[in-house]
Amino acid sequence: MTTACGPETGAINRAASLDTAMHVARAAAAMLAAQGATARAVRCEVTRDLKLEADYALHQFICEALGKRSGFPVISEESPTDHWKQVNHGYVWIVDPLDGSLNFARGIPFASISIALWRGMTPLVGVVYDVHRQELFSGVVGTGAWLNGAAIHVSGVQRTHDAVLCTGFPVRMDYATSAIQEFITRVQTYKKVRLLGSAALSLAYVACGRADVYQEDRIALWDVAAGLALVQAAGGIIHVHRTQDPQLVLVQAGNRHVLAQED
Repeated sequence: MTTACGPETGAINRAASLDTAMHVARAAAAMLAAQGATARAVRCEVTRDLKLEADYALHQFICEALGKRSGFPVISEESPTDHWKQVNHGYVWIVDPLDGSLNFARGIPFASISIALWRGMTPLVGVVYDVHRQELFSGVVGTGAWLNGAAIHVSGVQRTHDAVLCTGFPVRMDYATSAIQEFITRVQTYKKVRLLGSAALSLAYVACGRADVYQEDRIALWDVAAGLALVQAAGGIIHVHRTQDPQLVLVQAGNRHVLAQED
């Protein structure tokens, strides 16, 4: 099923929503820094996924902070599965408290706090905060996107073989040899391929032109919600295909020149 990601028609103050998301992201990052080594402690680990103390602490902090400053419901990576049905109805905050948990645990400096406001399956506002570089990416669809307050825009690269693709291997990916070969076939036309370990930062890099395209299959919506808003706000285009699992999507996002060659 392909979901249209066109303009939202309801009347809200998007600028105020962006201010709320930025305020909460900065406060959450400060709390994370104050936790020190405790934040990196592993609470649970299942197959290729792990959860840190930071994931749960940030989830509670961000959800409570958004709830106090906004009347919209909040769903997070750590929310119960049935809460994700709210994505289909009205305005909703979509949060990944710490995108790139394994990177963060191992000291690999690619991890971020991701906060988005969507209406149904339409992105409106996105904030991605790089917790290592203190880079705050923010965007309002239909208005613009910024990096630490300076305007950003997707790249103008014209051809796939000149483009940098950001992608990844999500937790639910099929690691069978045939699936890996299919992945290689799909990405080998790009000039370079980057797997950063944070979908949110990958999309933020597309929004500011450091990379040209992001694509990933069966990625969790919380991983990409804010980044998709950023790319669209920065003049890019996005394609979101829903799956039978309300939490998982197939995503392409980037500048229109390169994505047109993917169709």
